[in-house]
Amino acid sequence: MAETCSRKLVVEVSNAKNLMPKDGQGTSSAYVLVDFDGQRRRTKTKFRDLNPQWDEKLEFLVHDPDSLACETLELNIYNDKKTGKRSTFLGKVKISGSSFAKSGSEALVYYPLEKRSVFSQIKGELGLKVYYIDEEPPSDPNPDAPAATTDGGDAPKEEEKKKEEKPEEKTEEKKEEGKPAEAAAATPAAKEDKKPSENPKQGEKTLGPASEQAVEKPPIAAGEAKEEKEKSEIAKIPPDSGVNDVTVGTQRPLGSSDRAGGSYDLVERMLYLYVRVVKVKRTDKDTGSSAYAKMVIGTHSIRTRAVQHTDWDQVFAFHREDLNSSSLEVSVWTEKKDIHTDTVTDACMGTVSFDLQEVPKRVPPDSPLAPQWYTLEGQPENSSGNDVMLAVWVGTQADEAFQEAWQSDSGGLIVETRAKAYLSPKLWYLRLTVIQTQDLQLGSTPEPKARAPELYVKAHLGAQVFKTSRITISSSGSANPTWNEDLVFVAAEPFEPFLVIGVEDVSSGQSVGQAKVQVSSMDRRADDRTEPRSKWFNLIGDESRPYAGRVHVRACLEGGYHVLDEAVHVASDVRAAAKQLSKPPIGSLEVGIRGAANLLPMKTKDGARGTTDAYVVAKYGPKWFRTRTLLDRFNPRWNEQYTWDVYDPCTVLTIGIFDNGRYKRDEGGKPGKDVRIGKVRIRLSTLDINRVYLNSYALSALHPSGAKKMGEIELAVRFSCSSWLNLLQSYASPMLPRMHYVRPLGPAQQDILRQTAMRTVTARLARAEPPLGQEVVQYMLDSDTHVWSMRRSKANWFRVVGCLSCVVTLARWLDGVRTWAHPSTTLLVHMLLMAVVLCPHLILPTAFMYLFFIVVWRYRYRYRAPASIDPRLSYIDAVGPDELDEEFDTFPTTRGPDQIRMRYDRLRALAGRAQSLLGDMAAQGERVEALVNWRDPRATGIFVMFCLVASLVLYAVPFKALLLCLGFYYLRHPRFRDDMPSVPLNFFRRLPSLADRIL
Repeated sequence: MAETCSRKLVVEVSNAKNLMPKDGQGTSSAYVLVDFDGQRRRTKTKFRDLNPQWDEKLEFLVHDPDSLACETLELNIYNDKKTGKRSTFLGKVKISGSSFAKSGSEALVYYPLEKRSVFSQIKGELGLKVYYIDEEPPSDPNPDAPAATTDGGDAPKEEEKKKEEKPEEKTEEKKEEGKPAEAAAATPAAKEDKKPSENPKQGEKTLGPASEQAVEKPPIAAGEAKEEKEKSEIAKIPPDSGVNDVTVGTQRPLGSSDRAGGSYDLVERMLYLYVRVVKVKRTDKDTGSSAYAKMVIGTHSIRTRAVQHTDWDQVFAFHREDLNSSSLEVSVWTEKKDIHTDTVTDACMGTVSFDLQEVPKRVPPDSPLAPQWYTLEGQPENSSGNDVMLAVWVGTQADEAFQEAWQSDSGGLIVETRAKAYLSPKLWYLRLTVIQTQDLQLGSTPEPKARAPELYVKAHLGAQVFKTSRITISSSGSANPTWNEDLVFVAAEPFEPFLVIGVEDVSSGQSVGQAKVQVSSMDRRADDRTEPRSKWFNLIGDESRPYAGRVHVRACLEGGYHVLDEAVHVASDVRAAAKQLSKPPIGSLEVGIRGAANLLPMKTKDGARGTTDAYVVAKYGPKWFRTRTLLDRFNPRWNEQYTWDVYDPCTVLTIGIFDNGRYKRDEGGKPGKDVRIGKVRIRLSTLDINRVYLNSYALSALHPSGAKKMGEIELAVRFSCSSWLNLLQSYASPMLPRMHYVRPLGPAQQDILRQTAMRTVTARLARAEPPLGQEVVQYMLDSDTHVWSMRRSKANWFRVVGCLSCVVTLARWLDGVRTWAHPSTTLLVHMLLMAVVLCPHLILPTAFMYLFFIVVWRYRYRYRAPASIDPRLSYIDAVGPDELDEEFDTFPTTRGPDQIRMRYDRLRALAGRAQSLLGDMAAQGERVEALVNWRDPRATGIFVMFCLVASLVLYAVPFKALLLCLGFYYLRHPRFRDDMPSVPLNFFRRLPSLADRIL
């Protein structure tokens, strides 16, 4: 096995911090046991040190590189006892194989130590570098010789020897005490008992050409599959949800007869007639003519390319609903060009006819239909024996040949109308710390009355330019200013080659010198525990000054942040840039884009008739999927299904529909622009697990002339999760990675970086083939959310008023109680008042119990369908012409003189900040309201159980003791505080607001 292994896993055990003392003398003698794929390695023991430093490199053989992502690396730390007693457990770390980095992109990551049981007393963290190296397999000079024993082969023998040497270590562990031998015994069992949640990424499966890689999902037992199928149901839509009802007949579970091949169970089958023309066998010796095949089905006619070598190997897909004939005629023609008269002569070599009723059907995973030779009928008298090789079958959109076939419903082989998958570039924050400069050559000595040199450092990465503050150099002082300022850039893989650092003199308006830093050679760090190295770089001036001084900087790529390229309230991915910090997915999201209805004409065809060439773009995380474009249809049916891995349930799926204008070019050869039709956003936390939602969503768009209803889009959505524990655990974890809280970025800086990230993603996707247009990416990423809009400000204001309406309702209820509007209610309030006065310890238990019953009662009124953009909430129907003109006005404005324009732009900028503030204030109240309205069923379920447990605990624990404990906890020493947000705060921030439903 080792001889064929071409990949090696390297684990660098750096150090540990703040370990728990376990030797009875306030210290510990720690060592690390590392288990991977049945192999075990051990570090040396560091005696009497709670912060041990190992700096050891351990190597493991990867027997199956394809299944590396499914493996798990486990590290256990033990306290070494030399007295023959059992070693004491100090903590463990488990790392999924999907987070292993490739050699060259690794970074030192500190993992918090985990407990092995609830009785373990564990603290501290372990610093590791984990990466893999691909190696070429060694060539065997003597293949006939028997295989030599390798280290990998000796591993089992070493394990057996260890077990024989330490038989006393097989006793049962007690509480926090463990034994190294048990870790070895648990390693093979762990592989057999892996949970589905440990499986890494699942492959994307699509119905269109968007499926670049199709990986089979983990198998599910027959009983589990039957149970999941029984649990799946189509969600019904309440009349007030803002989502249109589905037509009668589609509100039913999708059975096996509706499945479009294999696992594509969210969309309907679409039948296509496939014709694969391979080649022709010619008996004539005319080598100067080309041959092509022609297919005719009623009024549909298409031909292959003309070739001289008689090999075509082309596939054609005809939509069955568009066919108006029951027969297919395939003819082969010769094409010869007269070089003297420049005329082309076509001659028919014969035809083959097929009855479409007799064409066989094929559904994957059936094997492809083998092409056959057919004799051409009606051949000319001077030639005979001409045969054509082809295959004809009826399949679905799940057929493998559909990806590259000529498609009758999407414009044939037009590149801009094909379905494609796109991937956003991986983004990093590049932090440049400008420390100081030395020996600056500022040129000739300035005159006494000249201005003193005023210096600043300017750095630019591609089109990004940032500057430090200015420092004035006195005439008596040296030109060695010190800044100690951070400049943060957005870097996208593949990186720009150089980061250019220059020193500028404001007084003279000239550059002192420049230095170039190679981006690929910069350090990468995953947290703030490791400080990147600082370096000196020589500044190069003009030709007369090859040395202009030197600059001292510290540059690194920050992998502990998530680079935001979309608004936080509609974020679809919150993972850190460093691969080592990513966790295994908690589930998968499947979306079936079925079709659209009643779309409005977006352009004119043939000078008079309106038409629409629609396609859909779906974005979640870094993956973008674009369906094929269906030409000239107001009710298109795509029936394409896509799958994403889900790492966080409190994220948002964005789906937009556009009119394709890029496949047509103007007179200058420049492609047109795609026009937006509408957008749908669905928050995953509002979806039930393993439930199919089949809904039609209304599409609305805002134009300078006003709001328009653009049509409807029909979607099928299913959120699957393999582990309820991992799903509920995510509600207690921070929304963003740790670096966002430990070393946060300022609001203004974060807004600038987000705009920069959006421009970077837009530019990279525009370079794809076919390109994803700039107008499409900006619309999907909501690039204009920071721009002032009177309409959005009104919408946010009424959101605030809606939250305050609960207080008004409570005041009206109290007034009704006081005025005896409902005598029975007033009597109950009297009884409650006496109970509170006579028994004050029942206040909190009664309140939580009442809240428990109220929230459970509201379960029947919960949302039954995933809510999307609400036109009423977006306030698009009550906006005036003047406000629309203001919203669609350019920035800066062009409506008045320069003075008016300056004041107007300043007002818009300030109003944009106020608009964001109103939105944040409204989001807090809406999160509280969502907690009791079952908008997020899992979060409300957690809150319901908390209310029940809290009522029982508060009943059993004396109120004075509880109040004293809470006071002591609030005033605890900073040593016992964590720098991360608390669990209740993380839970509250993850609650959904109505921000993702604002257009």
